[in-house]
Amino acid sequence: MPLPLDLCDRPEERVLRQLVSALLFEGVICPLKTDQPDGATILAIGAAEMRAHVQKGPFGRPRIKPGSLALRHSETGDWMKAELDDLVRLLPVPEAAREKLLAELQGTITFLEQDRDLPVPADRRALPFDRLDCALAEAHPYHPCFKSRTGFSLEDNALFGPEAGRPFQLHWIAVKRGYVREALLTDPQRFWTAELGEAEFSGLLSQMKQQGVCLDTHELLPVHPWQWRHLKNRLLADWLADARIVSLGEHGAPYRATQSIRTLVNHADPGHAHVKLPLDIVNTSSLRVLEPHSIVTAPHLSAWLARLVAGDAAFDERYPLTILEEYAGIRVDPHGALDGKLGLMLRESPKVEADEQAVPFNALMMIEADGKTFIAPWVERHGLIPWLRRMLEVTVFPVWHLMVHHGVALEAHGQNMILVLRNGWPERLILRDFHESVEFCPALLRHPQDLPDFAAIDPVYAGAPSDAYYWTDHPNELRELVMDCLFIYCLTEVSLLIETAYGLSEQAFWDLVTECLDSYASAYPDATRLALFAHDHPEISTESLLSRKLFRDRSLFRHRVSNPLGNRQRSDQT
Repeated sequence: MPLPLDLCDRPEERVLRQLVSALLFEGVICPLKTDQPDGATILAIGAAEMRAHVQKGPFGRPRIKPGSLALRHSETGDWMKAELDDLVRLLPVPEAAREKLLAELQGTITFLEQDRDLPVPADRRALPFDRLDCALAEAHPYHPCFKSRTGFSLEDNALFGPEAGRPFQLHWIAVKRGYVREALLTDPQRFWTAELGEAEFSGLLSQMKQQGVCLDTHELLPVHPWQWRHLKNRLLADWLADARIVSLGEHGAPYRATQSIRTLVNHADPGHAHVKLPLDIVNTSSLRVLEPHSIVTAPHLSAWLARLVAGDAAFDERYPLTILEEYAGIRVDPHGALDGKLGLMLRESPKVEADEQAVPFNALMMIEADGKTFIAPWVERHGLIPWLRRMLEVTVFPVWHLMVHHGVALEAHGQNMILVLRNGWPERLILRDFHESVEFCPALLRHPQDLPDFAAIDPVYAGAPSDAYYWTDHPNELRELVMDCLFIYCLTEVSLLIETAYGLSEQAFWDLVTECLDSYASAYPDATRLALFAHDHPEISTESLLSRKLFRDRSLFRHRVSNPLGNRQRSDQT
């Protein structure tokens, strides 16, 4: 199913359009002439020229008309269809970065083409949460390498990609305890019995006994089957030879990949914990292993967040919020070659009442197989403006209150947020995935004594400067994180869908967001604290997601954008 501007069965067009949009947004290419008779814009791309029909959306996000991209022929001067390899070759970036980028873009197209052969759910709106989280195949709506999955073959992707929804067993190993750090809820025997059940745990213990090891000497660990095949004859060879690691084979309940690929859901019992396992593949801008320091920190961090939320009645009465805790972590070979390449995080699965529906937030950006928006039944039932206002209140208020009142910012974006509805009416928000996406300002914490002792968890934190890990001395860093993730790279996709499908202008949508934030501000009692997080500066800073892949110069990793929340004029459409 497409995003609002996608051309059906044209995956290369989407990749090309997202590439040019990102390059334009981040200033890698720039407008040259905007006064063409047909309304097109001429863009400078290196020493060449490109043309496209471009509209400037909220925060300066370019909206490129599908099928409008063309390159000027260097010899004839004629306009010709823009081809991906020609365009990438013209980019003013280092050669190595060009080659890597082109390979990842071509990989994205290849996997998109593979998706076309998969059966399409008749109606994704009717899917339970665990199925829907696997079926949102559209992936990142901004980053052009949104499905690169470098390291996966087509066969790998068919087996382990979320789109196919194929269940597979995990490969289990036993790791010598001197090479493991763990953060579990209780001792390993009780922990694994509770997680796996008596029968499955007994089977693994029997396998360990056959291999001459036991739980006293070795810790159990599941490994993604792709990662096992990738490592067993390379980095694991010596470990297997001297029994620091013992292979127990594929075992236990089947799992399926969610939309985040390395996070897996139990196929037989979706209410079981979500399992996050490292993968040595690159997708968007990231290697999908686990950040080593975060593995055993995650349970302490998310437990602290959960206590913070539980201790503020506002999160129950006015801004309903649930934290899905990452309650267990196992780290292998700290500071060694396997650090981050083997490991485990367990996260709570979302729980809803019988009359509730949980939906990953990025579903709200989609158009379904029937040609209508994913949200169409809810809008028809409740009305567009009332439904949008309620959705924004349920989504924005908890994240904003956590930042303003508690000094904690989260990466609240499409994958990390879950909207819970009753009869299509937004009721509450669930947030997940904190181990790499929490930032707090110690001076603004309400109860700093409740913070985890980070230095005791990992010496790497001892004496670490501001902005190196989870803490910052600058409140504006919190505001930029929230506005980046929630506004610039998430709600802008919803506003595009609303304008495309319902005719409500994007600025009118952002007027509703402004009203929401103004409403919060009018009720908040501490004006001095509130001013630290002012949302209406005419310009703000945002992360340059693609430039992080193309350049080494860190000064290019952020850029300034215009802020529609700084426009105090209201549209008549609202």
